[in-house]
Amino acid sequence: MSGKINHKIELDNPKVATTDTIEPGQKVVYCRCWKSATFPKCDGAHNKHNQETGDNVGPLIVNVPK
Repeated sequence: MSGKINHKIELDNPKVATTDTIEPGQKVVYCRCWKSATFPKCDGAHNKHNQETGDNVGPLIVNVPK
């Protein structure tokens, strides 16, 4: 396997980029491990990945104040 970290999301695109609009008072949790079944949103898949590999990856959490 190559050094790639993305093995399933939009593989035909040269770059995966996501745009999201976040409303005031909203909290969004984004995946950074590329293993989430709900990508780009986090589903906690990093927990299993971390247990199996000893890695320490976690999500990006964005809070927008009201």
